[in-house]
Amino acid sequence: MTAIAINLNGRRFEADVSPRTQLAELLRDKALLTGTHLGCEHGICGACTVLVDGAPARACITYAVACDGADVVTVEGLDDDPLAAELRAAFREQHALQCGFCTPGMLITARDIVARLPGADSDRIRLELAGNLCRCTGYLGVIQAVKQVVDARGEVAPLLPAERLGPVGARPCAQAVAPPTPIATTPETVAKVAPVPVASAPTDGPAPQHALARSLAVTAPVDAVWAQFADVVALSRCLPGAEFGAPDAQGVLHGRLHVKFGPVRAAFEASARQTTEPAERRGRLVGQGRDRLTGTRVTAEIAYALHAADADTRVDIEVRYGLSGRLAQFARGALAERFADRLTADFAYNLERLLAGAPPDATAPAADGLWARLLKWLRLSNT
Repeated sequence: MTAIAINLNGRRFEADVSPRTQLAELLRDKALLTGTHLGCEHGICGACTVLVDGAPARACITYAVACDGADVVTVEGLDDDPLAAELRAAFREQHALQCGFCTPGMLITARDIVARLPGADSDRIRLELAGNLCRCTGYLGVIQAVKQVVDARGEVAPLLPAERLGPVGARPCAQAVAPPTPIATTPETVAKVAPVPVASAPTDGPAPQHALARSLAVTAPVDAVWAQFADVVALSRCLPGAEFGAPDAQGVLHGRLHVKFGPVRAAFEASARQTTEPAERRGRLVGQGRDRLTGTRVTAEIAYALHAADADTRVDIEVRYGLSGRLAQFARGALAERFADRLTADFAYNLERLLAGAPPDATAPAADGLWARLLKWLRLSNT
């Protein structure tokens, strides 16, 4: 057991906890603050959302020992908060709750939206609420309630809290830890890929809200690598979980993309269109996908450029993407960065196998490996 002390709703709270005790368990079972609800216990539904040092956090996947010394605020701690009072009134007026199970987490997230994003429109509010699920309201009342408070407050300066602990739920290690080893020989500065005019594949998913840039080194001549990039069907086999057939008469590819995040599985029905500029050795893929099981939609724009590096090739990639639905929370922050790193490593490995005449390794555990890394990182943060 480990002795911890947190500032809980403005009061010091001490407890002895095991290394794997959830923050939600501590709040409900020891502090008796049952306004923090437990739903999925996988960090998906958002019912357990609380504030840790001013930032929303999933209490069901945050270890209590990682919060030693933190300021933790539950929905009970917002009784006298003026902003929360405005939101509660708006929730009543807009009929934004029915059974009320998701409401504590919704209020915590809504408060963060209003405080952090003054002037947010309905689309941005929808995006920010994507990680909070509701089985009753249909969300419209929730969105209208948040928008009502945003509009009433006007364009005020955002309330940016200090983050003493860094990323939510993470505690600085007592000893220095070496940074992760780069997954490939990546230049310190990733060259920006010039835009390629393209007739986009039909999309009805979320607008791209996130961006990533990566470079990868391939031990093959640039002309050979470009030839593989021109064959987008063969190229798609380098990405674990991707299954695409030949383009249709309109040049649109159709297929499926399988992804697994620990207990969460998704199979996106996807379509994409490729445009290339061979003289410049650059191109662009624009596509969309939908997972019927979770209702998650994704849109993506992938721009790439190939450069000769002595006898090898450097591939610069820029990705802009949007995600809505149950899996939208995986599009944010360090989680998306780690996922991109893992996919880049797997893609580079399979591309070199393809260039060498060997079949790509379809079993490369892109998302499973990511999950293992996250679990390892969480364990390190608790030592």
